[in-house]
Amino acid sequence: MSTPLAVLDLVLVPSGGTTAQALANSADLAESAERSGYARYWVAEHHLNPGVVGVSPAVVLALVAGRTSTIRLGAAALQTGHRTVLSAVEDFALLDAVHPGRVDLGLGRPGGPPRGKDGAPLAPPPPPTPEQAEGAVVDGLRVPGPFPLAPLLTAPRFGALPELVPPPSPGTAGFGEQVDDVLALLAGTWTSSAGVPLQAHPGTGADLQVWLFGSTGGTTAAVAGERGLRFGANYHVAPQGVLDAARSYRAAFRPADGPSGVAQPHLSVSADVIVAETDEEARHLAAGYGPWVRSIRTSAGAVPYPTPEEAAALTAPGRWTAADDALVADRLATRFVGSPAAVVEGLERLRDATGADELLVTTATHDHAARVRSYELLAAAWGDR
Repeated sequence: MSTPLAVLDLVLVPSGGTTAQALANSADLAESAERSGYARYWVAEHHLNPGVVGVSPAVVLALVAGRTSTIRLGAAALQTGHRTVLSAVEDFALLDAVHPGRVDLGLGRPGGPPRGKDGAPLAPPPPPTPEQAEGAVVDGLRVPGPFPLAPLLTAPRFGALPELVPPPSPGTAGFGEQVDDVLALLAGTWTSSAGVPLQAHPGTGADLQVWLFGSTGGTTAAVAGERGLRFGANYHVAPQGVLDAARSYRAAFRPADGPSGVAQPHLSVSADVIVAETDEEARHLAAGYGPWVRSIRTSAGAVPYPTPEEAAALTAPGRWTAADDALVADRLATRFVGSPAAVVEGLERLRDATGADELLVTTATHDHAARVRSYELLAAAWGDR
């Protein structure tokens, strides 16, 4: 049985483009993904980025869903810090009412500076040692060392985030409790702390698949396993933690009943991919990725995705430094870029090393037609394999 492939759409704005153009591209991509046989079309949630406009996955999915009829639709992942549990359930239950049996509710903890249970900022982790930074190759898969987060997390941009996304206050429900509330609302069994039962309309009985998404072997992986839910590990965002996340999820797993529960671990792993007819063409299409990742990791926010020509200017000697190379090296080294056969081989290594049951593919190019073609070529090659 072949491993299903799914699409992760960041809803990128191309350099010189608009939000409307990005949304039109997303609708076209969802339609093409269904024709190509992808199992799911998922939208990521990111905020305050001029080049990424998937700020509300439910709204994006509502806009594109009418162009499809069979592919599953979902979020990877809805950030619990940006909305209430009730709003998340209601929004996705509305989608399920119009597109029954096709909707996935993916949940994740919000990004930003790490905080303790009292909401106070925690000290950034220390920089990795040279030995840690080197990383390793595990079963043929490149697993970089830890990324030094301190410069990013201490940037003024991250210090300003709590004004728009307030940190948890003392007594606020933890992530596990939030997940329990989602499951209870869907099951129609939610009860207040005073013993008052309330039901979500829509929500109760909605046929949603609940997923949790995480980048490490920490809280999210454990919560997913303990509740018997499906789990997504992020190799494309945090390749350093993918194996720990997969191991922790499986170690914590307990079978669960109910619409969202599974009898055995079910893992999806994400990957950055660009496929073209030749390795050379794929590398040309992928040229904008380094400058784009740099814009995120310098805390400027993701810029509109550059053309290959703009990327060449941005990375020219004298403008692009050794420090820039180091800033993006882990993300560039863990992409799968090349001809269909080369990328399929790389994705097979990722699947085998992690034991993934599904692979979640995200592709970033300036040219929309090239992005659609990348997904088409991959689907055909993966099916042939």
